[in-house]
Amino acid sequence: MGPAARPAAPSTTSGAAPPRRRVPAMAAAAALAAVLGIAPAGAAQTGPADTAPYDTPAKTPVAQGYGGAVSSVDPDASAAGIEVLRRGGNAVDAAVATAAALGVTEPYSAGVGGGGYLVYYDARTHKVHTLDGRETAPLSADEKLFLGEDGKPLPFADAVTSGLGVGTPGTPATWEDALDTWGTRSLGQVLKPAEQLARDGFTVDATFRQQTADNQARFKDFPASAELFLPGGKLPVVGSTFTNPDLARTYALLAKKGTGAVYKGELARDIVDTVRKPPVDPKAERTVHPGDLTARDLREYRTKQQAPTRTGYRGLDVYGMAPSSSGGTSVAEGLNILERTDLSELSNRDYLHRYIEASRIAFADRGRWVGDPAAEDVPTKGLTSQRFADSRACLIKPDAVLKSPVKPGDPTRPGKPGSCDTRGHAAPTTYEGENTTHLTTADKWGNVVAYTLTIEQTGGSGITVPDRGFLLNNELTDFSFAPADPAVHDPNLPGPGKRPRSSMSPTIVLDDNKPVLALGSPGGATIITTVLQTMLNHLDRGMPLVDAIAAPRASQRNAAQTELEPGLWNGAERAELEALGHSFKQNPEIGAATGVQRLPGGKWLAAAETQRRGGGSAMVVRPAG
Repeated sequence: MGPAARPAAPSTTSGAAPPRRRVPAMAAAAALAAVLGIAPAGAAQTGPADTAPYDTPAKTPVAQGYGGAVSSVDPDASAAGIEVLRRGGNAVDAAVATAAALGVTEPYSAGVGGGGYLVYYDARTHKVHTLDGRETAPLSADEKLFLGEDGKPLPFADAVTSGLGVGTPGTPATWEDALDTWGTRSLGQVLKPAEQLARDGFTVDATFRQQTADNQARFKDFPASAELFLPGGKLPVVGSTFTNPDLARTYALLAKKGTGAVYKGELARDIVDTVRKPPVDPKAERTVHPGDLTARDLREYRTKQQAPTRTGYRGLDVYGMAPSSSGGTSVAEGLNILERTDLSELSNRDYLHRYIEASRIAFADRGRWVGDPAAEDVPTKGLTSQRFADSRACLIKPDAVLKSPVKPGDPTRPGKPGSCDTRGHAAPTTYEGENTTHLTTADKWGNVVAYTLTIEQTGGSGITVPDRGFLLNNELTDFSFAPADPAVHDPNLPGPGKRPRSSMSPTIVLDDNKPVLALGSPGGATIITTVLQTMLNHLDRGMPLVDAIAAPRASQRNAAQTELEPGLWNGAERAELEALGHSFKQNPEIGAATGVQRLPGGKWLAAAETQRRGGGSAMVVRPAG
């Protein structure tokens, strides 16, 4: 059994956020219990109006126990998922309940207006399944989607805050399809806690206020966004209660009519109208480009059930998300490149050097080969093969640094063993927004979900659908606006109905067909490096999962400089790596991971961030058996 499967003691890592006084999590639990016809343990039989304030448990980054586990960035969201598990729901039910609650408390990262990828381990069949709920471009889109009249790419900010960047949302369809295929509760049942949370409100924290402030200039130009997120024209105050009655009504509509309301009904009309004629304040000086999303685009949207990526690592089986995400292929390639090196015996400098170089190479191949497989011939098997990784690993030297952009290899024709493959043309990595959210769940039967969902950058397009309570995504800006290098084929250009390439990397690791751990992270293209580094920290360097998540990060994405968090920027390793030839720039925060780990005897460990984004929330159903 691999090292991750061994019981891990709770870490001594500190830094969890202090307890916050809230009403909603208890209200959410009561609402779910009511719809299931049972009362929460120890709760009085009262209606929502009688619910008294209570102290929510602290935002704890690690928890161990039985009956299942949930880890997310937010305690209200984790509490919603835990209550589903406590009342007999499975990991899929809990994942959807948690995701819907995150749509309330993390509206700038995810929600009804976005998309994502869900990876599911079925304990009965010992199989891993995936759902691709990525947004799609309008059927009218072509390679010129983000080119101006002069034929040059639009400024990125103009494309983001516009109807042009909005893709057909995939999140509602993901929720319903996951529940219909693997869940045990109805959509209406699992949406109830989030509906109650939106109606009663949650307590504003410093992260929510700062994210609102970062978007204030955009939000004020759209009346619906300003009314919702800047009440009275002001930023929400830390400690105040933030309510979203429009979103509560939207969740109630989905509970009653299903997600057909998003794709065919009245809500679909509102989405299309908002994209095609963005409701801009007449006083705004901003030019907001309209999009070309149509009722047909929504009506024809479908999620995709597809085989996961798979690779072996240290005797374990690592499963991830296949294209249109590049997460599964890139994490797998990075692991395969490092497979033949004993990372546990290396110094910190040598370990980080090899990890950084493996990431650099994986991103070179990602940029050349990964796009939407419905429109591109993506060599997924080749990218995840050990033979191809070996042909690329020989580029790594112990005493020298590769120069970016590194040329890609050719996974369709890997070289002979021992040969170094650099047959392509080098091209820089294109920009990808860095906001998303991730959650992980597990249940008492051993089912596991890793689910990453997003509206792209913080605040998405900045455009709220009037009277519906949610922001629209800007996912189409994940396409390349133009080829990064005209001499290199770019598989990620816009096209009709095409899904933009993503870096989301929900990952599940098995040992002998049983789950070892599941994890994922937000962070745009840094998701891949966050997941890869966290796995290496845990599997190779022996860190408890919560410490592997908390450890300072480096992110190399085939760029001239590697990004370092302060813990590495200020550490001794930076000078040692610079002496080898590495070049760095500082990034205050890379990713925000969550994970769950299976321990012996039916026990689960949930782990989240200790400090990033204010710390995460790890919970279990029962601390004791």
